[in-house]
Amino acid sequence: MTQRQIIQVFEQYQKSRMQFVQTVADLASRPQNIDILQNAGVLSLLRPLMLDVVPSVQQTAALALGRLADHSDDLAEAVVKEDILPQLVHSLASQNRFYKKAAAFVLRAVAKHSPELSQAVVGCGGVDALVLCLEEFDPGVKEAAAWALGYIARHNASLAQSVVDAGAVPLLVFCLREPEMAVKRIAASTLSDISKHTAELAQTVVDNGAIAHLAQMILNPDAKLKRQVFAALSQISKHSVSLAEMVIEAEILPAAVTCLRDPDEYVRKNVSTLMREVVKHTPELSQVIVNCGGMVAVIDYLGNCRGNLRLPGIMMLGYIATHSENLAMAVILSKGVPQLALCLSEEPEHHMKAAAVWSIGQIGHHTPEHAKAVATASLLPKLLELYMDASSSEDLQAKCKKALKSILQKCTYLPGLEPLLYDAPSNILKHVLCQFSKVLPHDSKARRLFVTSGGLKKVQEIQAEPGSLLQEHINAINSCFPEEIVRYYSPGYSDVLLDRLESYQPA
Repeated sequence: MTQRQIIQVFEQYQKSRMQFVQTVADLASRPQNIDILQNAGVLSLLRPLMLDVVPSVQQTAALALGRLADHSDDLAEAVVKEDILPQLVHSLASQNRFYKKAAAFVLRAVAKHSPELSQAVVGCGGVDALVLCLEEFDPGVKEAAAWALGYIARHNASLAQSVVDAGAVPLLVFCLREPEMAVKRIAASTLSDISKHTAELAQTVVDNGAIAHLAQMILNPDAKLKRQVFAALSQISKHSVSLAEMVIEAEILPAAVTCLRDPDEYVRKNVSTLMREVVKHTPELSQVIVNCGGMVAVIDYLGNCRGNLRLPGIMMLGYIATHSENLAMAVILSKGVPQLALCLSEEPEHHMKAAAVWSIGQIGHHTPEHAKAVATASLLPKLLELYMDASSSEDLQAKCKKALKSILQKCTYLPGLEPLLYDAPSNILKHVLCQFSKVLPHDSKARRLFVTSGGLKKVQEIQAEPGSLLQEHINAINSCFPEEIVRYYSPGYSDVLLDRLESYQPA
């Protein structure tokens, strides 16, 4: 056998290995092939090819493994059981940039499924190896490493702490300054995933100068980058007053407010989330957002979107109104109540309705004037209807009940209360009648209207337990009217008159 023939054998073997890994990588990109590949024992065949002498075979084998692990947690667990991760991590330090990208993809594909699988990546030194990749010159390697670190950090605080302890945060902040848009985006996203768990983790991100770099990118034309920037600022702001103040002090206003009109719906959603996270802390922070036009812009935004995109804006209005009478009145004067009423009627999801109900309750419970703003928007019968609806979720019913009671205890606007006389159960009715019993003694016009509108007649028809609070309120209302009028509107009075007619003897 000649030298040429012998070499041909090796070349043929190399071609076959290359063809095998390329075909498997291609097949693994289609979900319908995954089970067949798994049953054929593909993982144990790919494992030795990860150590192949030919770099392109190694890279393609890693790519195939990543696609398999990405498909399901079962396959990701199988990759861990095959003991492939230590091999991958060991190779990360020494191989070329193409292999590093593929290896980081495998680690990301494994880590994304669960905290346990992420812990397996941490346990084999994967985080330290990925952090080293953040120092690589190649932007593709940085992006792949930051992406994998984000998937590890997002699961829980201890995994995020592992990423921080490995020294990732200063390098991720440095990635925000890279010219490549993809690197900026994924660095902002990973910083967001680290910040979201605890105030301590968010503080670490802030201490490394992240806020200033994020704030500079607010007006960047790239929508996907802005989404991540606002998400990260939201996750930092949510933990404490001091963190929220640091975000506001980075001069993100009024630029952030203009982004509520951004063409990208997720940029708008993330801006309204940031505002919600800021205003919830203190009246002062709420006032800052109100003063820069943030609240009015959010109310406009609620009119231009649907579904879950509305949720942060709905809650933001509730948080602002919670703090004080003046801030709640600012929501009312900015036409916030009709917008919330619209959200309540348009949104089919119960958690969306519950959020709108909560915010309405926060606006209406301060003073009679606040309660009147809710009542004139015809919201009290709507709240009652949702409370009484058997198909409403428990949370929605509880929030309706709480909002109704808190608003009713302040409401002195009788035309808004009267519709509730006809449908409310006794636990709500007692609050309605209590308000009538407070207002009617001092308002002759209201007494007249109460009679002509049928309110007094309805009160006489209510069945109340003797000695109950409900009966006390009924007695208090009846005492505001002449006895003969009360008798006239009492059930059965017409029969009494007819009986008297029968026994009456004309002179």
